[in-house]
Amino acid sequence: MTYEQALDYLATLGKFGMNFGLGRIEKLLALLGNPERRYKTVHVTGTNGKGSTTAMLAAVLKAAGIRAGMYTSPHLTDYTERFVVDGEPISRAALGAAISHTRGFVDAMVAEGWEHPTEFEVLTAAAFHHFAAAGVEYAVIEVGLGGLLDSTNVITPAVSVITNVALEHTDRCGGTLAEIAAHKAGIIKPGVPCVTAVRGEALDVVRREADAKGAPLAVLGRDFYGEAAGMDGTRQLVSFVSSRHGDLGRFAVTLLGRHQAENAAVAIMAALVLADGDKRLSPAAVRDGLAAVRWPGRFEIVPGSPTVIIDGAHNPAGAAVLRAALDEVFPGRPVVFALGILADKDIAGVTAALVRPADSVVAVRPLSDRAAEPSAVLAGLAAERSAAASTVAEGVALAREMAGPDGLVCVAGSLYLVGPARADVIL
Repeated sequence: MTYEQALDYLATLGKFGMNFGLGRIEKLLALLGNPERRYKTVHVTGTNGKGSTTAMLAAVLKAAGIRAGMYTSPHLTDYTERFVVDGEPISRAALGAAISHTRGFVDAMVAEGWEHPTEFEVLTAAAFHHFAAAGVEYAVIEVGLGGLLDSTNVITPAVSVITNVALEHTDRCGGTLAEIAAHKAGIIKPGVPCVTAVRGEALDVVRREADAKGAPLAVLGRDFYGEAAGMDGTRQLVSFVSSRHGDLGRFAVTLLGRHQAENAAVAIMAALVLADGDKRLSPAAVRDGLAAVRWPGRFEIVPGSPTVIIDGAHNPAGAAVLRAALDEVFPGRPVVFALGILADKDIAGVTAALVRPADSVVAVRPLSDRAAEPSAVLAGLAAERSAAASTVAEGVALAREMAGPDGLVCVAGSLYLVGPARADVIL
């Protein structure tokens, strides 16, 4: 397949929806020769921060001289972003080849009478195949949704990571923190170390699962500590202390915001766990990796007139940390938000956490079949400080116009908005 043919094929798989269960992906991977067993893995889940933490760990592995893959979702502008080796996205031609190769085995299993795999299952299998063909030593795998029944949960990693737990996907993972935590904790494997920043009731669930499976558990705030410690030019400093490793000093991180300091601490601890079996992952490699990591669309500052912030905050917890970062980096400045949210998200919770009385909102429809209409986003906001827009380009242009040359614009609410908006602003 060409890249375009691969996209057309993936589009046809949308009719299979989100169909939880591991039977289909296990069968597909078996037909492919179980490529996921040909390298070591790190498995990352969490309500927020899992993508950033995945990117940090992949950058650390690269800095250590280790050939590493990274699988994330969704993408911002191009499917090639989901399959990364040594910091480089897969080429369009190679993505077409990987999907084409995988499709042959999809067709074979369906011919045997198996239920058809979903789009995400096909992508996951293709990524695992690509990483094996590329000869990676490690692959850092981000969970798509939840954990327990996610298609990625067929691996036995060297370390599991659970960044945090908040209410999200309540229609699929349960309506309480404990139920959602149980899905996240589903990635914990017998005897495999787990690193987490989960707190409170959710931590109790994670702890019980780790104990039941004999998995050593390292908890932020108990076994290791990480805090924002100022700035070094354009990079954030993060102090790190571990009960096992002592005070390792400060690490410079390219990703900004106190929430990224927490994600960095989790990534550092996970790398130190990996270092028990691979001495290439030295503190110096960790330091170099964090200083070089790139993760677009997460509190990404686009300088110019006006200044534009692009962030994929899409739930109340993510909106709260985005608001805190805005207040920290741009204190006292009113914000014009270009805000687009998916209909299955807590829209009222996002707007309540994010929007202040001095701010303005342009509601935009993200490029997704699951998008909420702009009217739903504006429903809880005062009409005199809100405006509607129908497309991403129109919405971002209107927000910039409202902000004026010296103003501050923040594009947020969904990666299905952030990706196209980023292309409009930067490219």
